[in-house]
Amino acid sequence: MPGELNTLRQELLDYIREHGAATDPLVAEALRTVPRHLFLPDLPPGAAYRDEPIVTKRDADGRPISSSSQPMIMALMLDQLGVRRGQRVLEIGAGTGFNAALLATIVGERGKVTSVDLDADTVERAKDNLDAAGLPDVVVVTGDGASGYPGRAPYHRIIATVGVWDLAPAWLEQLTPDGRLVVPLDLNGVQRSVAFEREEDHWTSRSAVLCGFMRMRGKFAGPEKTYVLDPATDLTLNLPMAREVDGDALTEVLAEKPDVEKIGAAPAAMQLFDGFTLWLAVHETRWCALSEKADADPARLAAAPMRAQDAAATAGILADDGLALIGVDDDALTVRAYGNSQVADDLVAHVRAWEGAGRPGTEGLRIDAYPGGTTGARGDVVLEKGECVLALSWPRSGVDAAGSRP
Repeated sequence: MPGELNTLRQELLDYIREHGAATDPLVAEALRTVPRHLFLPDLPPGAAYRDEPIVTKRDADGRPISSSSQPMIMALMLDQLGVRRGQRVLEIGAGTGFNAALLATIVGERGKVTSVDLDADTVERAKDNLDAAGLPDVVVVTGDGASGYPGRAPYHRIIATVGVWDLAPAWLEQLTPDGRLVVPLDLNGVQRSVAFEREEDHWTSRSAVLCGFMRMRGKFAGPEKTYVLDPATDLTLNLPMAREVDGDALTEVLAEKPDVEKIGAAPAAMQLFDGFTLWLAVHETRWCALSEKADADPARLAAAPMRAQDAAATAGILADDGLALIGVDDDALTVRAYGNSQVADDLVAHVRAWEGAGRPGTEGLRIDAYPGGTTGARGDVVLEKGECVLALSWPRSGVDAAGSRP
């Protein structure tokens, strides 16, 4: 059995590297040697070596609140983090302890890894798993990750394995002057894993990659809202901020026949997922995302253009008097309207603006983070958070034909 698991671990690493992650040799070696199955003791050992996230804890309403993240995104974020031997690292969100084990393997005996989690039971399970893997020196503590962990600061690297809405001042204070922070950052309801470093009076991104994480809880929880409209089909509505929604009424609306407008050839699904949803999120306060099981019956999102693993997803605009969603019909990009046609017109306008800007996505995206209250931040889009102001910019290749940005 050990030989079989070693083979599965190597095959997973090969798959991850073929897809552009684990480019850092230290990250690759950690993935090759750390036994993920010890951190998922309730699963058959072989199941741990699939490139899949594994939910390990849910809240009272059945929503996932802790997991072992997808190995691919873990590798991408560790590449972004750039951890070296002998460094001190803080992790926000302990999960199963597997990511902390990877970090401990990378920093080696001279390094130190601290992981903090809001839930005491999660902390205890992570400790047990780390002990089983022969890594008892990793310090796992209970606390609100927004406060960091000053007792072992300063840190050369800080990484969050939960989606964060804002940049906590404690993280920046506890980093060394040349330190790096990697977080799944909320950009009005979508997330990008962003690696930040200090630059004069602010923080600037060194890289950004597509990601999706469970949201941070505690005092730095964001305003996002999730509604499970139909548990049987996992029909779920995600909004960038809390709004009152009649879930039953919306489910009935989705069962109706929409007005469909074709607006051109459909871009690749990843372009829509990575590019248009980001564009819509940072330009449209009424934007929404809907998803359901890929084999849902009834299928309310049959034309959804984005499919990942076992889910189908789409995005659009939800107003008080109407809903409009993007879809794909016969290789044509469509807008599917329910109710007020103005909502559909607004969604079409966003598609046209995104196309006119060169269909920008995550590639080349730069994010500068300034202290909250900063005025005069320059960027293609400026987002006000609580503790920071984010300025988003894309390369000049993303400008429209007139040479200016929408």
